[in-house]
Amino acid sequence: MRMRVGSPLQLLLLVCSFTLAAYAGLRLLSRDWFGVALWFVGAALLHDLVLLPVYAAADRALVRGLGARREWAPYVRVPTALSGLLLLVWFPLISGAVDRRYRSAAGLSADGFAARWLLITALLFGGSALVLVLRVRWLRLRRATKRRPPAVH
Repeated sequence: MRMRVGSPLQLLLLVCSFTLAAYAGLRLLSRDWFGVALWFVGAALLHDLVLLPVYAAADRALVRGLGARREWAPYVRVPTALSGLLLLVWFPLISGAVDRRYRSAAGLSADGFAARWLLITALLFGGSALVLVLRVRWLRLRRATKRRPPAVH
C-alpha cells in the first residue's frame, strides 16, 4: 500500500504522535520541571562541550593511525559507538552506583552488568573483526579472479 503525502491516514498518524509526545512531555514535566530542564540543558552542554571534541579527536587519531587502510575505520567505529551507547544507557548499573535501588525495585542483583557489558563489547569487536577479515579475503579473491586470463575452450 502506497500512501500519498498528506493523506488523511498520514495526518491522523501525525496528530496521534504529537498528542502522545505532548502527553508524555506533560507527565514528565508535571513533577519536577526544573530538574528535567536542567538535565536536558546539562546533557546538551556536556555532549557539545566535552564529549564531541573527545570522540572527534579519537576518530581523527584512528583515521591517522590506519593510514592507507582508512576503509577499515568503520569496523572500529561501529562497535565503539554501540559499546559506548550501551555504556551510556547502563552506566549506573555497570558502575554499581545504584545497586541498592536496583535491588529494591527489581528484586535482582546488579552484580553482572559490568561483566556482561565487557562481554558484549568483546563480541562486537570480534564480530566486526571477523566481518573485516571476510571482506578482505573476498576482495583479494575477486582481484585474483579478475587478473586470471580467460580459459581457452
